[in-house]
Amino acid sequence: MNTSEKQKKPFPLYLITLIAIAAFALAAFIASLIAGSVVTLEGDWSGFEKLLYALGAKMAKPALFGTWHIVSIVLTVALTVFLVAKFKDCNDITLRRILLVMWLIMLFFEVYKQLHFSFRVESYDWGEYIHWQYDFWVFPFQFCSTPIYLLPILVFVKEGKFRNAISAYMVTFSLLAGLIVMIYPGDVFSATTSINIQTMVHHGFQLAIGIFLAAHNRHKLSKRFFAWSVAVFTALSAIALILNIVMHHVKPDEGFNMFYINPYQPCTLPVLSAIFPLVPYPVYLLIYVIGFTLVSAIIYAIEKGIVAICSKIKHRGEK
Repeated sequence: MNTSEKQKKPFPLYLITLIAIAAFALAAFIASLIAGSVVTLEGDWSGFEKLLYALGAKMAKPALFGTWHIVSIVLTVALTVFLVAKFKDCNDITLRRILLVMWLIMLFFEVYKQLHFSFRVESYDWGEYIHWQYDFWVFPFQFCSTPIYLLPILVFVKEGKFRNAISAYMVTFSLLAGLIVMIYPGDVFSATTSINIQTMVHHGFQLAIGIFLAAHNRHKLSKRFFAWSVAVFTALSAIALILNIVMHHVKPDEGFNMFYINPYQPCTLPVLSAIFPLVPYPVYLLIYVIGFTLVSAIIYAIEKGIVAICSKIKHRGEK
């Protein structure tokens, strides 16, 4: 291998993953020092429990379009522009590697989130008491959680209709979910620094991946491509509905409401929360599916329009 070939060798992706995870841990730890949550703990605490406690540093809940929110949007836009500009025409191996790194980072954050919400510290006169209890309402099968399950398909499954269907879902419905949260975080922001980092990384990645895949698959965009995305969304919604019904009979008081379509739990999403109590549940479910499909169709139409405009500009430049 000559010198020029060595210089072209890409930075190891596993190092990028480790650096991103380490950056999160460092940011959360610094925040914990500032917040004063790193204290001398009494009692039988394991090192892992002390780490979780330290990472649970508190902060003022970010405001809508406040500094935290705006910085998150700017970083997401920067990442998206970088991916599209640098890798929109990359080969399949590079695409898989990029998605693998982003999936591993999202998975790491999701695992941390699940641990965080299962870890309790209760204060008594005699000291701090650790209590582990899983909150089923935070179970990771919400609309925004689906990339955790679908990205491995894009990474490990060979090219074909199934993989294309997942790509179609990621560039429409999944992109929409990430976009909604990035524009209007609502109650996803909390008073815990690490969880705010997690939610912005997760939804920012979700948005960036959707736009990146749309650019990468720009020659595949078609009515059939969009139809595949609707099929995937319908299947995922059906799984969420089954989980909701089962959990209602197993643990009815857990607030379990995947995709916010639990017939036994009120919906808390904007607009849909007002519709839920006014109509029979089958009508609400139909409105839910059709509503998200229509908005995703708008996302798809915008993507098609941008591709068409860019294609005309490119052809004019070649003349």
